[in-house]
Amino acid sequence: MAHEVINVNYLHDGQVVEIVLGPGPGNIVTARLIQEISTEIGILTDGSPDNRSRKLIVFTGEGEHFSYGASVEEHKAESVGEMLPQFHRLIGEILECDIPTLAKVSGLCLGGGFELALSCAMIFSAGDAKFGVPEIQLGVFPPVASVLLPHKMAESAASQMILTGAKVSAGELQRLGVVHAATGSIDDSVEQFIQKQILPKSASSLRFACRAARAGIRRQYRENIAEVERLYLDQLMATADAREGIDAFLEKRSPKWTHK
Repeated sequence: MAHEVINVNYLHDGQVVEIVLGPGPGNIVTARLIQEISTEIGILTDGSPDNRSRKLIVFTGEGEHFSYGASVEEHKAESVGEMLPQFHRLIGEILECDIPTLAKVSGLCLGGGFELALSCAMIFSAGDAKFGVPEIQLGVFPPVASVLLPHKMAESAASQMILTGAKVSAGELQRLGVVHAATGSIDDSVEQFIQKQILPKSASSLRFACRAARAGIRRQYRENIAEVERLYLDQLMATADAREGIDAFLEKRSPKWTHK
């Protein structure tokens, strides 16, 4: 499948694969982007001899931002039932990937973009990056973050992000142990990490270590995402306020909540 919204770069003799979300500036998580990333993950994990030396998959965004988040248009009631399960499968594929994964974040990393970053084994962030799950402001909630954030940080801090939708700084998420915030250039920080901590190691051993380190979060996701997905699709999207929040955003107006 030809790439339309991502770019794939093979670095360090193919030991590092960089998947660049696009198109900028927003790098929106659309059904097409989900499909292209899923296909690429499938290729990289197919067990072929060409992929045995892969040591790291890096996700980053085109331009100044990682991602503004998921397509709000595709979250309308008539289309979300198809798009959301596809996104949840992709997150599962990234979590289950034995090749270590790293999100290289600059600018804004919001909503579905933040959820994609959360599925990676590591997040490296520019010092001035901002993170958040603003879905509640549209009358909905972030299913993936609802499952993964309490594994990554204290439950109270995760709940505050989900219930308020407020943006959080890279420094605050570093304090909570979620990201590594670079003090200088994010590109230099990630490259130095790759040179010192990834390239000298066995690709095979890295995969076993990744499988061991991620056993808990993989199990948590498998056990909970279906229930949270049903809550979103079967109950939340049946409410007037969920539909109103999405419509208001697309129509560029303030929502009129009826609280039902």
